[in-house]
Amino acid sequence: MEMADRIHSAIKDVHALDNEAGRDTWLNRVHPAVKLPVTLLFIALTASYSKYDLGGVIRVTVYPAALFILGDVSFGQAMKRLRFVLPFVLFLGILNPFFDRTVMMNAAGIPVSGGIISMLTLMLKAFNTVSAAYLLIATTSIRKICYALRKFHVPKIFVTELLLIYRYIILLLQEVERIRDAYQLRAPGKKGVALKAWGSLPGLLLLRSADRAERVYQSMLLRGFQGEYALKGSEKLRALDLLYGFVWAGVLVALRFVVL
Repeated sequence: MEMADRIHSAIKDVHALDNEAGRDTWLNRVHPAVKLPVTLLFIALTASYSKYDLGGVIRVTVYPAALFILGDVSFGQAMKRLRFVLPFVLFLGILNPFFDRTVMMNAAGIPVSGGIISMLTLMLKAFNTVSAAYLLIATTSIRKICYALRKFHVPKIFVTELLLIYRYIILLLQEVERIRDAYQLRAPGKKGVALKAWGSLPGLLLLRSADRAERVYQSMLLRGFQGEYALKGSEKLRALDLLYGFVWAGVLVALRFVVL
């Protein structure tokens, strides 16, 4: 039952994220061709900080914090949806304190080593970048993101693959659920999947997914698909959108290179 609950929860999260991205909020209405480069700029600037510049990484946290407020995005819900990613984020640099023991500062009389500072910096950098990517998805539908990518001349094959993977990931989860149900019927009373079955089940999932993908592709061809979705933007680029982009770009660059 635990595996079934996880599959249902994953499907529910995908639908909920789509509904959240389709809301009519101020941030959701900002043009995707502006939000995408601002997000990429934030990620690039965050990654450019040195491993000891904890103060600088803390300063740029203003961007995801502001977007949680402007987009009316639930922080608690975001942390719940990112629960499988956050453990990897928090363990980044966990061994740094053991290798870098040089004392770099004193906090209330307590010596703080460079390893602790670099560990906290890496954790916060990873947390900020993951949060920024989540906020982009939570306030922009996948179709709008793909539309923005095509506007920046990203090859259509990559954009189409991204759109199809996101759109049909629920079908993959449903295939996993069917395989799990079939296994439970053939092995009643057993908890989980036996170790000896793990070799054949992924192969079965691959074959079923390929067969389902072929049927989906044939349906797409019957509906006139010619290698690329018609990703037409429903909204025009407004002066307010440009102002949003220039203001955030200026703030982020100032926080990175001007503020001491």
